Amino acid sequence: MPPAPKPQPPLCLHRRFLSRVLRNQRDIVVWLPPGYGLMRRRHPVVYFQDGQNIFDPLTAFLGNAWHAGDRARELIGAHAIAAPIMVGIYNTGFNRMNEYAPTPAEFSGWDGEKCTSTGDAKRYAKFVATELKPFIDTHYLTLPGPRHTGVIGSSMGGLVSLYFALWYPRVFGHVAAMSPSLWWDDHTVFKEFSRLRKKSAVRLWLDMGTAEPGWEGIRPFRDILVGKGWKEGADLAYREEPDKEHTEYAWAARIADVLKWMLPLKQK
Repeated sequence: MPPAPKPQPPLCLHRRFLSRVLRNQRDIVVWLPPGYGLMRRRHPVVYFQDGQNIFDPLTAFLGNAWHAGDRARELIGAHAIAAPIMVGIYNTGFNRMNEYAPTPAEFSGWDGEKCTSTGDAKRYAKFVATELKPFIDTHYLTLPGPRHTGVIGSSMGGLVSLYFALWYPRVFGHVAAMSPSLWWDDHTVFKEFSRLRKKSAVRLWLDMGTAEPGWEGIRPFRDILVGKGWKEGADLAYREEPDKEHTEYAWAARIADVLKWMLPLKQK
């Protein structure tokens, strides 16, 4: 008989993961569910934008981690979700706005200075779909199909996640956009989804806190999705979060609900 697999640590860090598409490097952190590898069982995979914020307060923005690993472990223990592998894709600092923006446009930096993004989101999505995902599927026990593959992001990470649904619907079957930056480049995402001839099979989660500036803009975007054929309560989850702000703390508070929606024990 082959030897029993050695227990795996819950977090595996792949430092300086090279992207030939983007011609840069970044850290990738992989969270493994309890009992990973013991029965050679395969798992759905969830990819997170801004991966340094997802698991560890030591790497998170201002120390405000989402604690997604803790929430997933609780939900697995309660038999509320299918046990996932979760992949945190670190952003690359200032280059984040280039990689998450779908079009070149001006934006205000943290110091108020005007900056211009190069709009590299399509290349970033290609990196995730054609370089990172094949690596994860090769090195971990994954269920590789779109029904078992999701992506989650917030703010600009939420915006770029919506574009994954446009560009790679046969790779990512579940997309959660939390407080997405719908305002980018004069609401260009509205135009992109309005041009769809027919909706894809991608399930969408869309939310916004009612204390976020301009939060009402999520309603017409929801209406565009419904007009294209997504149905609330079926393949579209829509949430207006009362009094919630645009913060890591707010997104951490609702990540458990997102995981329950994305990882049902009976995959839809």
